[in-house]
Amino acid sequence: MPEGIEPFELEEEHHGLKLGSDEQLLAELGYKQELNRSWSGFSNFAISFSIISILAGCFTTFASGWNGGGPAAIAWGWPVFAALILCIGLCMAELVSAYPTSGGIYWWASKLGGPKAGYYTGWLNLIGLLAIVASVAYGCATFFDLTFSFIWPSHVAGNLNTIFMYFAIILVLAAVVNIFSSHLLAVINNVSVWWHVFGAAAIILILVFLPHHHASAKMVFTSTVNNTGFFGGKTSGFGFLLVVLPIGALLTQYTITGYDASAHLSEETHSAANSAAKGMWRSIFYSAIGGWILLLAFLFAVQDESKVTASGGAVATIFAQALTSKWGGTVLFISAMGQFFCTMACMTSCSRMLFAFSRDGAVPGSRHWSKLSAKRVPVAGVILTAVIGLILTAPALIKVDINGVPIPIAFFAVVSIGVIGLYWCFSIPIWHRWRLGDKFQTGEWNLGAKYKWLCVIALLDVVLVTFMGFMPTSNLGVPWTDGFSWKFVNYTILVVPVVMIFLWIYWHVSVKNWFTGPKTTIDSPEDGAKAPA
Repeated sequence: MPEGIEPFELEEEHHGLKLGSDEQLLAELGYKQELNRSWSGFSNFAISFSIISILAGCFTTFASGWNGGGPAAIAWGWPVFAALILCIGLCMAELVSAYPTSGGIYWWASKLGGPKAGYYTGWLNLIGLLAIVASVAYGCATFFDLTFSFIWPSHVAGNLNTIFMYFAIILVLAAVVNIFSSHLLAVINNVSVWWHVFGAAAIILILVFLPHHHASAKMVFTSTVNNTGFFGGKTSGFGFLLVVLPIGALLTQYTITGYDASAHLSEETHSAANSAAKGMWRSIFYSAIGGWILLLAFLFAVQDESKVTASGGAVATIFAQALTSKWGGTVLFISAMGQFFCTMACMTSCSRMLFAFSRDGAVPGSRHWSKLSAKRVPVAGVILTAVIGLILTAPALIKVDINGVPIPIAFFAVVSIGVIGLYWCFSIPIWHRWRLGDKFQTGEWNLGAKYKWLCVIALLDVVLVTFMGFMPTSNLGVPWTDGFSWKFVNYTILVVPVVMIFLWIYWHVSVKNWFTGPKTTIDSPEDGAKAPA
């Protein structure tokens, strides 16, 4: 662990900073205090921890890990990829300490690499966050649907129209909470942390004590599965290692995302130069530990490995095997509520990023998305986030199944778009920070000389993420395969290049002539220091 990283304390730390120091630092970066700075260091940690949400990703993308490698790939792959993600988080924590603004990654890239770097970073970040909001909300809808089927046997899960209706309701509820009470949102995020901690602990205890028997350690740590259709289902050879396992790694890479929320909420956090940095890396670290224990509990609870594989790796199948409907429904409800908390936090982060990017005129209709309500909330931005989530996930209404087993192609596509967008945008400021070397002016929290190798590891992980994000989840999504159909295609490989081409054209035709990066909102640091907190 790099120097300067201490064990987690629940108390907010002020480190001797005098009143108004946050506003003074923000003013030095060119902004007056507009958003309400009411978040503690713990609240800042809480929102990133809530967005990472092991009760969301570990459940909704478990099938990806199972189909793309099986129990062994999940048991060994999670800690390996979590360590790689922590390297990215540590690099970003150093950056947020130096530049604690709502623009976050976009602002860092603009500062270090110029307007063009900031432009691409901002759009990638925004696209990634919009996709994450959509994917988490849809996963939440799916798990509420499963919960109802466990509690009420008469309810048949899996109706796509019903799930989409739940999805729309969840987005509306999350938007309402975001719009009408920033304070309530902070409280909910604090509650969310403990829901994730005690909820995950409860699930683990249920899966430890209630199943009739448990899988062997040999099955959990050595059994492999190739449920993708690639290479004839083989679980050995270069094809399995280089193609199938990266598909399974999407479980870890998707689950541990969204920690950039600590940066986007930095203008609303006390002692942001220190608290936001710690909130970022700690949310990754503790989620990685909790997530691994939770996943191992899933794997040891497996009663019939072949039936889990036949169900497409659905985690609900494990609960149905190991638990009564009452206890299975309890586990699913805990997860679904965690995902609902996660949806609200994701929407907060996305709307703040949209606000900051629009504040600098980089988004069409900027004056609407950067406008704050009387409660200092970007209401139009919150609404736009919900609407785009609905549009982006609309293909989920198309039924896709293989031999009667439903395959959530649209869900995994939205997941991949979110992962690629976020990790690409993370890589740009990390690259520029690494190039600057010791010329980079660090903030209160920094890595010292360790940035030299941590940045390299972080960038290599982004390369891997890109590969796994573009991969189809089934061989039927590959054009030269017998049985190919467009409904099986991971449309990430179509959406992301098209969007990037559009952004490239937009830059050269128009944006480069007027976009200069982040715009300041004050004339001098003194003006910002006098702004109301």
